[in-house]
Amino acid sequence: MNDIRIPTLGQFVKVLRGRDAGKYAVIIGVEDTRYVDIVDGDKRKFEQPKRKNLLHLELQSAICSEVVRSLEESGQVTNSKLRYFISKHAQEQDAFIAD
Repeated sequence: MNDIRIPTLGQFVKVLRGRDAGKYAVIIGVEDTRYVDIVDGDKRKFEQPKRKNLLHLELQSAICSEVVRSLEESGQVTNSKLRYFISKHAQEQDAFIAD
């Protein structure tokens, strides 16, 4: 099992600071121990990821295997796939919080 404090490709994150605070995204690049590149498929498309400080993110325990597989196979992920999996993850988180 991965340590959720170490960012991993395909890992879901919740943005804590900035304009996108409260929204979910997926890590598509790990620059170093402090910065990652995130996308949401909507405002932050795959072609223009947002470089974000890890202190401004809440790493989620879930990792999207479909995103990881797509990155390994073709080096990219479609924005529609990103939107779908992020919205699915957000619904699961909302349902978990409501219980």
